[in-house]
Amino acid sequence: MRLDKFLVEMGIGSRSQVKQYVKKGTVTVNGAPVKSSDVKIDENNDTIKYNGRILNYSRYRYFLLNKPAGCVSATKDNVHQTVIDLLKGENTKDLSPVGRLDIDTEGLLLLTNDGALTHHLLSPAHHISKTYYAEIDGYVTDDTINIFATGVDIGDEKPTLPADLRILSSDSTAARSEIELIITEGRFHQVKRMFEAVGMKVTFLRRIAMGELKIDESLPTGAYRSLSEEEVSLLRFDMPQ
Repeated sequence: MRLDKFLVEMGIGSRSQVKQYVKKGTVTVNGAPVKSSDVKIDENNDTIKYNGRILNYSRYRYFLLNKPAGCVSATKDNVHQTVIDLLKGENTKDLSPVGRLDIDTEGLLLLTNDGALTHHLLSPAHHISKTYYAEIDGYVTDDTINIFATGVDIGDEKPTLPADLRILSSDSTAARSEIELIITEGRFHQVKRMFEAVGMKVTFLRRIAMGELKIDESLPTGAYRSLSEEEVSLLRFDMPQ
């Protein structure tokens, strides 16, 4: 790969910018400064540094974010902080969130530049499960479980697909409940609308799993980390090779 292409893919700057950086001697290959940005490098084996920082090449990048409330699942926004803004110091070139969490919803959000994986995880045909923890203003009962298990009319052309609702706690006197819910779709405000359809209100919502990927409980809200190779393999398990 050409050095300038490598630097652009690593998010160091535009093609014209990285040429200037190279001319200034801020880029080294295997310890030696280079003066031409069009030299060929082995991106997998050469040691490339920019301003003394090693640039490790990876075609695809995967980040697990514990999304906080108050930021939007977008790459740019003129009003609110975005989930991309939270990845301080990272190469965010071409990164996008896989699906969207509402601005007031917390929890697991995957960000990647792997378009094939994004399509796989979001395609309605693949029915990738999403697991949520929610606090409910309402008394959730076995009847609610049965309604969710057969699909809920939320005002769309079709009812939702069957969902797996589990009661963690339910207080009939206070009319408050805590639940976990597994859905296999990603309709607009789906979890909130499902409970609204049975006369209840979601007061707190947190996604805790997507497919086989689970939230890292050691990650504080607003923090992130790279996915391990094992986690990426779990997400790609049933994708065509």
